[in-house]
Amino acid sequence: MEVKTLCLGVLNLGAASGYEIKKKFEDSPVGDFMEASYGSIYPALTKLTEEGLVTCEAQAQEGRPDKKVYSITEKGKAAFVSAMSVSPSEDKYRSEFAFMMLFADLLAPHQVSHLIDLQILRYRQKQVEERFQLLPPESRSAQFLEGYGQAVFAAAIKYLEENRHLVEARPNGKTQTAAAATKEAATA
Repeated sequence: MEVKTLCLGVLNLGAASGYEIKKKFEDSPVGDFMEASYGSIYPALTKLTEEGLVTCEAQAQEGRPDKKVYSITEKGKAAFVSAMSVSPSEDKYRSEFAFMMLFADLLAPHQVSHLIDLQILRYRQKQVEERFQLLPPESRSAQFLEGYGQAVFAAAIKYLEENRHLVEARPNGKTQTAAAATKEAATA
């Protein structure tokens, strides 16, 4: 999805500066879905303004440069709805935890256990956070996404708890060091 569409989506929730849009990608559920950097947000906002999809108003700030606040126009709302009418691309899952589990055989069992415990803890914390504060609580979208998120976290926790033995246990009961694994791979 284009960053322009992401910006229109955030602005559909209310007027915001480029900084505030970036913060929504970092500190709210919007960031759970998509990522955008300052380097992509500001050019997208410039293009959206040129196309008449958003307006920009400078707000004076004491002792600082004016703050540019962007608002979506009716034309922008129509463009956003049109962009939402196409089939989405396939989801991409990025996870440092999953990458580390790819190499779990090189880690000591206690390290693997610690990583799994930490991931379970993080998922449990996400389950109790209020996730969709940027939408009205009565919003059907907020209710749907809250339930979807809860189901994903619950399934992930269940999987980790029920299958951790697959990466914690060693067939021979010994821990293989990274050096030994490297040496073994080189001779194979």
